Amino acid sequence: MFTSAKTYARLGVLAAVTALSASLMPHALSQGTPTIRIDGSSTVFPITEAAAEAFQKAQGGKVRVTVGVSGTGGGFKKFCRGETDISNASRPILAKEIADCKAAGVNFIELPIAYDALTVVVNPQNTWATNLTVDELKKIWSPDSKINNWSQVRQGFPNIPLKLFGAGADSGTFDYFTEAINGKAKVSRKDYTASEDDNVLVQGVSRERGALGYFGYAYYAENRNRLKAVAINNGKGPVLPSEQTVLNGTYQPLSRPIFIYVNSRAAQRPEVKQFVTYYLNNAPALVKKVRYVSLPASAYKTILANFNKNRVGTVFGGKEAIGLTINQLLKMTPQ
Repeated sequence: MFTSAKTYARLGVLAAVTALSASLMPHALSQGTPTIRIDGSSTVFPITEAAAEAFQKAQGGKVRVTVGVSGTGGGFKKFCRGETDISNASRPILAKEIADCKAAGVNFIELPIAYDALTVVVNPQNTWATNLTVDELKKIWSPDSKINNWSQVRQGFPNIPLKLFGAGADSGTFDYFTEAINGKAKVSRKDYTASEDDNVLVQGVSRERGALGYFGYAYYAENRNRLKAVAINNGKGPVLPSEQTVLNGTYQPLSRPIFIYVNSRAAQRPEVKQFVTYYLNNAPALVKKVRYVSLPASAYKTILANFNKNRVGTVFGGKEAIGLTINQLLKMTPQ
């Protein structure tokens, strides 16, 4: 059975249990059972956890898959030290991480698996901020921002304290959002509630009338009864996040590809090869199950072929890609 959306709402607990289980696993069992080690993005976690659960069931318990949540940056640190086989990432691998991997002799295969509509959310009691412009978001989130009340965001907004919730510094969501909104990755005001666990952010926004937060679309979709999505105006009118607006390229600049990165040496192990093949063959159903946007079916076939060819490297050259549409992504080649 696939992991339900409600299951990954307990993401922090699951990650802790996974880590504890690994530490308590008898040595003989861990030696005798092939294990695939995965860590990284909380955004990608729901898809990979669903894939891991279904794969382990299909294998009849003959393969063990552990999925941790350290954030994209934290996951790459482990991956580039050779501690994990696969890294979940909500942004492309960056130049420093590529250098770290190279220094440790880690080659990687970059596999896009879905698209996310990074979602700006408010509390359901917020009746005024149905949409925000990119400039208004920048005014709120810039490193020198002194805005602490909704009345300062836009004329006509009420005199209600603004409480901010957002991704932690090790999160790829933090990197993407800050570059898309503030113009440079990791440049942001610091006086907000930060977490790599998106469920913490969901809880925070749902409890504060004046809250504003951001995280992956799947976490919004699972909590629609506790959150309201804000339409984003990038100069062409307000656009709400949805599968349709991601596919047609109108939800900008917060649409983004999300990935898994596979250690090319680990990819030669039968269990890793079988898992990644299973993951990509079942990706459309897995992605839909957890409310992200699938790539075209033909794209997954191409991505699987690239994996089978052991095509190492990145198409992004160690840089973030802001405002990239699905069609643009599929035309890119390794640099």
